[in-house]
Amino acid sequence: MEQVILVDEQDQPIGLMEKQAAHIEPHLHRAFSIFLFNSKGELLMQQRALSKYHSPGLWTNTCCSHPRSGETLEEATSRRLMEEMGMTCPMHEVYTFIYKAPVGQGLTEHEFDHVFIGQSDDIPNINTDEVASWKYMRLDDLKKDLELYPELYTEWFKITFEEMTRHANVFKEKAE
Repeated sequence: MEQVILVDEQDQPIGLMEKQAAHIEPHLHRAFSIFLFNSKGELLMQQRALSKYHSPGLWTNTCCSHPRSGETLEEATSRRLMEEMGMTCPMHEVYTFIYKAPVGQGLTEHEFDHVFIGQSDDIPNINTDEVASWKYMRLDDLKKDLELYPELYTEWFKITFEEMTRHANVFKEKAE
């Protein structure tokens, strides 16, 4: 039984809860989102597996999940990037945000989300239990697609896209 770390609005841990229960009630819990860019500045997107218990088949950022109890965010992001995308990559936390959004099947995401950005030209070796497909997209093309077809993307991705874009541009400038 996978658990999530319940937190207050300052990201201080206040307990543990079974993951699906935390999405039913919903309770604020710690999460992370990873955005990997290639050297051309394109974002690595993943399509969630059709078997996922929420948001199946939707497109989203490179990887996202929840840290385990006793696990640092750095350990969790590295672990989950390997589990989902079969990749390793240096990443940096660039901002946090709190959101609450229905994700279908009577579930709601209520997360204190830590956003990490990294750069890699590696080809993903996806875990098909987690990921149906992947592709690289230019941010301007992605912005247009989000406007035309918002139903194809996860709620958290739509919520943080503009903020992530601002941070990604700063991150890319520092890398150059």
